Amino acid sequence: MTDATLVKPTQKFSDPDLTADGSRRARVPLTRLRTLWINTGTLCNIACRNCYIESSPTNDTFVYISRAEAAAFLDEIAEDSWPVGEIGFTGGEPFMNPDMIGMIEDALDRHLSVLVLTNAMQPMMRRPVRDGLLALREAHGDRLTLRVSLDHYTAARHDEERGAGTFDKTLEGIDWLATEGFSITLAGRTCWGESEQAARAGYAALIATRSWPIAAERPDALALFPEMDAQEDVPEITEGCWDILNLSPTKMMCASSRMVAKRRGDRVPVVLPCTLLTDLPRFGMGATLAQAATADGDLFDQGTVKLCHPHCARFCVLGGASCSAAPLE
Repeated sequence: MTDATLVKPTQKFSDPDLTADGSRRARVPLTRLRTLWINTGTLCNIACRNCYIESSPTNDTFVYISRAEAAAFLDEIAEDSWPVGEIGFTGGEPFMNPDMIGMIEDALDRHLSVLVLTNAMQPMMRRPVRDGLLALREAHGDRLTLRVSLDHYTAARHDEERGAGTFDKTLEGIDWLATEGFSITLAGRTCWGESEQAARAGYAALIATRSWPIAAERPDALALFPEMDAQEDVPEITEGCWDILNLSPTKMMCASSRMVAKRRGDRVPVVLPCTLLTDLPRFGMGATLAQAATADGDLFDQGTVKLCHPHCARFCVLGGASCSAAPLE
């Protein structure tokens, strides 16, 4: 009888356990949950050219998560002593969610650090949102950080990704954050063939002209992310790749983080391995952190994540990136 586990898959990323050439697929166990991401919803005020989650003004695949739903996970963290130190909010554009300020407040009130990924445009710049942010900064200081997406240090290339006029509007938002004393970091892209040194020099020059409190030479202050082009072919990651690439599974984002999101039509939010694996319902790990920790079958093995998505290779393993502000072990 043929052992089914030895039959080679016909397509990349189609088999949870084997790559297309029949090798054992790489896996990443959760070593320590340090960052919990909350997806605030996929609606966004703009539509970027290569948004990995396809956020837009009309995409509500993930609906707005409510303050009460987010608070339930904060309760679970406290009750079950999960070693979470950071709550990250991502979207879509988080400040389109009407419960955004309240959700940040709940996390900060529990003495957790908060990182909000934002484009710093009109949703953030509305007066009620700005007033709410100022109150949070006054009460909690640098435990609240806003990471602003500034894809390039020139208007032409930033607008190429995000639309005409977005560069100037984003600069206006960063100017306001800097003037008001917020902790700010930037996120750029590396899709124009520049060296990292050249890119950081370009950002540093812009930062100097605007007097922003951001150190462009520091990866934690300026994160440069690989381009997320879904049409680009990427290799699968096998168990042998860890030694070939001189990498450890503990360095991957899914070794220390999970994300909560609510799909349109679902009654409750679902836990996902990370901020990237959002397009396939198969990546749902359960409705609680406890369920996610023991998720089993198909793409999981007792909470261990099988790297069965192109983003695993594109962004994390080969791209060397992580969405979290917390340093990876």
